[in-house]
Amino acid sequence: MKPSILPPVQGSPCGKCNMAGKQVFEIDTQEVIIFESAFAHKLLSDGPTFSLGTTCVYKCAFCYVIPMILKQTAVQGVLKEIRPDGRTLEDVVIRRHGALDRLYQMLTIEKPKWVNLRKKQVVFTSPLVDAAANMELARETAAACEMIFELTNWDVRVLSKSSLLPKVVEMVPEKFRQRLIMGVSTGTLDDGLAQSFEIGTALVSKRLTSLYKMQDEGHRTFGMLCPILPQADYDAYAEQALKAIRVDRCEHVWAEVLNVRGDSFDATCKALMACGFKEEADRLNKVFGLKAGDAWEKYSRAIFEALAKRVPAGKLRFMQYVNPKNLQWWAKQRSRGAVLLGTLAP
Repeated sequence: MKPSILPPVQGSPCGKCNMAGKQVFEIDTQEVIIFESAFAHKLLSDGPTFSLGTTCVYKCAFCYVIPMILKQTAVQGVLKEIRPDGRTLEDVVIRRHGALDRLYQMLTIEKPKWVNLRKKQVVFTSPLVDAAANMELARETAAACEMIFELTNWDVRVLSKSSLLPKVVEMVPEKFRQRLIMGVSTGTLDDGLAQSFEIGTALVSKRLTSLYKMQDEGHRTFGMLCPILPQADYDAYAEQALKAIRVDRCEHVWAEVLNVRGDSFDATCKALMACGFKEEADRLNKVFGLKAGDAWEKYSRAIFEALAKRVPAGKLRFMQYVNPKNLQWWAKQRSRGAVLLGTLAP
């Protein structure tokens, strides 16, 4: 599948239409696919990842992306244009001009010599934006997957907070569908609670319905319990969450506590309080507030233990950032499904 190669955009970003009430900007980009990424450490890919956009249609309070992209020249150009209106990057969608063309170029004429397209491996999408936030983006993702299947021997792992992944599957030719591995984020199972800090996403109940549809049709799926907020009863949460994703039909199950980057902790607490979820906000404050002490570590271990008791180690992939104080304990849990992250991770 070869797109018509387009020249790169020259000059500053230009405003486009809107998605979900957000103005869309289109920027030039040189890198759509990363052939070696940290997502290999998370076991979500064997190294490669691709992103067809830079900022998302959704607006999740805990999102870690914005701090990662702030220094990019093109992103600074967007910021310069929106700051006079008091907007931030969370208020706009940034798409990548000719993203499919760039993907094709990077897999063909610009492919590094050391990259083996015939080796069986998994590429993950998307580290930066939701891959199927609306039908336009779902179509773009399906086209990218088809291109990868035509040009490589890779499988594609797709993660989304939408309910449109079955549409992505339908748009990929049937001969390639068993090379798709589809998952929806379901760290919070209650629709109202999830909507308080995952702004604009599909209801979790609808995401689960889409997951069941793919599972019932025999497609490959995985679980993503992330982020998991502090719970009143971790065993009860684990039972409910694993039943909800039909863990027996998932190839693997990833799980993670709240990933605190930038102001994600404060933003999540404020979002919970604003929607009347005081108890949940209080629990979060107790594990991360000024007087939390080692409560964050206890919170992480409680979730891990509850899941590890119920999910085979070969299927569970519990992502945990380690530090000098907790490294030894978590290193001993790798055989039970712990995936150690951070600079100290082996």
